[in-house]
Parts: sequence; C-alpha cells; structure tokens
Amino acid sequence: MKEAKTVTIEDVANAAGVSKSTVSQFLNKRYEYMSKSTREKIEKVVEELQFQPNHFARNLKSRKTKMVGIIVANIRHVFSTEIIRIVEQSLQEQGIHVIICNADDNPEKEVAYINLLAARNVDGLIIFPTGANYSEYSRLIDNKIPVVFIDRKIEGILADTVMLDNEAASFLAVSTLVKSNRDRIAMLTLPLTNNLSPRLERIEGYKKALSFFKIDYREELVSACPLINIKEELTRLFESDIKPNGIIAGNDLILKEALSFLKEQKISIPDEVAIIGIDDVSYADIYHPALTTIAQPTKEMGLKAAEIILERIKENTQKVPVVYRFSPELKIRESC
Repeated sequence: MKEAKTVTIEDVANAAGVSKSTVSQFLNKRYEYMSKSTREKIEKVVEELQFQPNHFARNLKSRKTKMVGIIVANIRHVFSTEIIRIVEQSLQEQGIHVIICNADDNPEKEVAYINLLAARNVDGLIIFPTGANYSEYSRLIDNKIPVVFIDRKIEGILADTVMLDNEAASFLAVSTLVKSNRDRIAMLTLPLTNNLSPRLERIEGYKKALSFFKIDYREELVSACPLINIKEELTRLFESDIKPNGIIAGNDLILKEALSFLKEQKISIPDEVAIIGIDDVSYADIYHPALTTIAQPTKEMGLKAAEIILERIKENTQKVPVVYRFSPELKIRESC
C-alpha cells in the first residue's frame, strides 16, 4: 500500500497564497507582523492539509539539550523495563536526562511520541519500534537524528540496532526440549503483524531446530495470536490428536498465560508437558517447578544501546549503522 505524500511547508504556503517564511513565522508563533486574516488563512490550510511540522529538520540547527527519548513498544515486558533501567542509569552518569514513553503496542501513540520528543529537541532517540511507522523512522534517519533500535530490526531502515540472536534462542529452546525426550513441541508467539523481526526469527529458528533433529514441522503446533487468545489456542492444542508434550513460550507475557492455563487444567509440569520461556522472569526460581528459560543479556544490551547513542550524539560524521546481535543464555531449571 502506497504511503500518503508528506505535506510540506511549501504546500501550505502555496495553498494559503503566502511565502514559506510567513508560514514558518506562523508555526513558530511569531504573529507580530502578521495580519489576523493571514494568520486565520494559514491556520485553516494547516488544518485542511493535516500538516505536521517537521520538528526533525528544525532540531538539526538546535543546541544540545542533554536529553534522550526512549520509546518502548510495550513497557509490560520484563526485558524492556530491564534494558530501560540500564540505559537510563548509563546516560545519567554522562549527564544525559532520559524521557521514557510507552507506546503500548499502538503505532499511533508511537508517532505522537516521536513528534513530541522531536519538539522537545531531544539529542537522540532509542526506540523499541512497533514496526508500523516506516515513514516516521525513515524521516528520523533522513534528518540525521541519532536513533538506536532495540529488540526489533526494521527492514529498509539503516539504523543501529541492538537485539537478541532470536534464531539461536529458539534453537536452544528446541534442543533443550528434545534432550528431555519431547517430540511434539508447540511454539507460541504474539501476532506476526508488521513483520516484527523477533517473532519471525524465533519461528524460523524453531523450524531449523526441528529439521536438525529430524522432527516433522507441523503448522498446527505453531500459534501466533493476541495474548488474550493464548489460552484458547492452548485448549485447541491439548484437545487435538497431537497434544503437545513440550511448549515454547515466545516471551514473558505468553509464559505467564501458558502457566495459568496449565494450572487451571491441572496439567503437570514437566510430567505431562515440559515448558520453556524465551525471556527470563523474576519468578522463575520460586515457581514450582522452577522454570527453565532462555535469558537475554539485558545488561550488555542496555550498555551497548547507551554507548551507541552517546557516540552518535557526539560525532559529526555518519558511520555505517550496525546490527548488534547478542547470544541467548540457557537457564536450566525444573520445567523441562
């Protein structure tokens, strides 16, 4: 689907029959030498064309504010909050203040926060992207705003990215379950909308691992659905002819839903089904049985993100962006 053309100051000026400098004065609220009728005319055109001021371009000439914005796709994830804590602490030690915004998996909120932070003249942005706002991400890069993506790689956007080796994480999860003699392994993840790289890569790693261990891939054992439907999907799986004897929970929120389902249905872990979660959780050690998880190195990832954004803010030349992949860590406990 073709994206709508971005409305420019020149478009507003032409429609209002005034100069670009007059429109610029209006946007900066400098009305001293502007007639009321001109002001009203520009205001009407801005509304009709749904014009959004390009804060990014203006910021290129701004002084440093010693502020960095962090926009997180969903702050409910333990992984996200842990990384934010590390980044905030690291930047604070360098005299940089952090503004944290939660998009709550809502692309519209993400855009609003991008514009808000740009208007605040932040020196850079660290984004856990929803994946749905390609044109906004592109505009940031085009205007040379320092940007670091965390957790998700956006195809076609050249930005430094800090993320897990997701295929390796799934491969590790499958191999751990196979060692526990599990051969009907279900993979649960959230929806694959916007081609979110971690979810796609984890499914790909799952497929490769099954192939490596010569286990047939069965599409019906893979579920990508909203969190609210996880229990419904698990009901379908356990009532089917290929009732799973192993489960991979694609993230911490899915793990919680799966554990709740197994408890409600009185399905024994690991006797009837083994379970492993990608993303460590704070209750893993105290849950009964203790939960085997695939942990992300949040400290190292957070420190790397802080290091990159500081370098990007300080340097004058643009280096080629790099995708930094971090290795997962298996935490063997009792659930498989």
